[in-house]
Amino acid sequence: MDLKALIRDIPDFPKPGIMFRDITTLLRDSQGLTHVIDRLTHQCHSLDHKPDYIVGIESRGFIFAPALAYQLGAGFIPVRKKGKLPAQVHSIEYDLEYGTDTLEVHQDAVQEGARVMIVDDVIATGGTAKATSELLTRIGCDVVSFGFVVELRGLNGRSLLPDVPMVTLVEYD
Repeated sequence: MDLKALIRDIPDFPKPGIMFRDITTLLRDSQGLTHVIDRLTHQCHSLDHKPDYIVGIESRGFIFAPALAYQLGAGFIPVRKKGKLPAQVHSIEYDLEYGTDTLEVHQDAVQEGARVMIVDDVIATGGTAKATSELLTRIGCDVVSFGFVVELRGLNGRSLLPDVPMVTLVEYD
């Protein structure tokens, strides 16, 4: 299946010169969505280390991570923006292009030594995935892999991440 044909290109969004890769058109296609989950699952089965947990990054990572967790027999853990989780949290502040942001995970979400796979819809510059990885590593998790539906290779986000397997389904230069 040609997943690129299901992803809509929106020029000059969110600002001039940016080509936004909109996955909402992929999500509405039942066969496309099924294909994405099946391919992610298949590629994850070939990895050396089965994760105990699939960690989804807010918000579009929440679309794919629980389905993948279900398929792999793993738990799902959400990593959210600051102030969205009701219990005690671990947090990390990280740099954005203009300013900073904070990600949080519940303190009781995962135990030390757990093997985790971090999942999101897109890897672009890599900042959010890197911050998520650092947060989980700091609390004692073993980040064993990453999974993304789309990789924007020209932005070189992969270079910021730990040297562990990365699953991607669609690549743009």
